[in-house]
Amino acid sequence: MTTIFTRIMRGDLPGRFVYRDDISAAFLTIAPITPGHTLVVPVAEVDHWIDLDDETAAHLMVVAKRVASAQQRLLSPNRIALIIAGLEVPHTHLHVLPIHSERDIDFSKARTDTPAEELDDIAERLRSDLDR
Repeated sequence: MTTIFTRIMRGDLPGRFVYRDDISAAFLTIAPITPGHTLVVPVAEVDHWIDLDDETAAHLMVVAKRVASAQQRLLSPNRIALIIAGLEVPHTHLHVLPIHSERDIDFSKARTDTPAEELDDIAERLRSDLDR
């Protein structure tokens, strides 16, 4: 069955992309824990990250690192967390999360009420930074 992430990458559902190539895509989550919370997802529908081929796994890490560097420059958090949980969607995804403390790493704090304008602004800023 096609995952929600594949539907976003195909354009069937809207997505706020900050990066895209033939192997992966990075887009903001619609339920961010902190502003700038981005998902890095392989195009291939692989459920568990340990089943990724080594090249795709390495590529995702490189993309996550680039996104994290842009988040650091633009949002000035204390750290950027990288989480691979994989419980909510059966399609590997890396959470790249700007944080100020370990207390920020809490999925129960995910906001579903973030204004679209705020998400659009952060996505545009990250995309512009990554394009330079």
